Amino acid sequence: MTRPDFTHKWLAAVDRSRSLLCVGLDPHPDQMPRGFEHRGRDVAAFNRAVIEATSDLVCAYKANMAFYEILGRKGWKALERTIAAVPPHIPVIIDAKRGDIPSSAEMYARALFDGLGADAVTVSPFLGGDSVEPFLRHQGRGVFALCLTSNDGAREFQIKNRLHHQIARASRRWSRISHHLGLVVGATHPRELREIRALCPSQVFLVPGIGRQGGDLEAVIRAGIAHTGPQLIINASRSIIHASGAKDFAEAARAAAQHLRDRICACLNPPKSS
Repeated sequence: MTRPDFTHKWLAAVDRSRSLLCVGLDPHPDQMPRGFEHRGRDVAAFNRAVIEATSDLVCAYKANMAFYEILGRKGWKALERTIAAVPPHIPVIIDAKRGDIPSSAEMYARALFDGLGADAVTVSPFLGGDSVEPFLRHQGRGVFALCLTSNDGAREFQIKNRLHHQIARASRRWSRISHHLGLVVGATHPRELREIRALCPSQVFLVPGIGRQGGDLEAVIRAGIAHTGPQLIINASRSIIHASGAKDFAEAARAAAQHLRDRICACLNPPKSS
């Protein structure tokens, strides 16, 4: 059976769930619920429970490699089990932020796309286009290049030197290789997000920073909406998966996910004034 390409799979998931919400499966060692430890099997079981509770509310799941790499080889197995638990119609984004010379980048791409079966990955573009191209050459897979990150330190180099403008412009060239190229743009910088949207009017933005990082959802949607459609994947991790540290963690995750999904819908479809 032919594997659906990332864009079509994502759009179908958006239609099915009526949602732009992406849940980040990043289980924190210090916030695991009672009865679970931060070890391979427990992490996979925790993630599976969250996925089962939220799968009808999301357009994607995103897993940050750091929360699995800390577990060594058992972490890779936990990540494989986590990906296997995601319903096949929902895309999985691996947040790896890989970036290296082309020969190494190709090995990273094979590990993530062929080894793990990721539908999309995040990459660091700061080595230039030849470090991104090996990922783009994997037909049908999604690639999200870091354009403007959500952390406070983004102001030191990225905003100060307007790197986000340079990367946005470069991404338009790189997208000639694959139209499945999107950008990571932090929710904590809505003004800059608007600037990036003006430069990249139709690309999909993966937007972290809503939730514990304090991004303004309404400002993000106003700034990031595209003429061709919403073109946003709004990610929240800790505020959803660690909404409760007790036995009801899955139910709490669902409630938090539903609340955020509904807020996103309300921002996209504000009530008309009479």
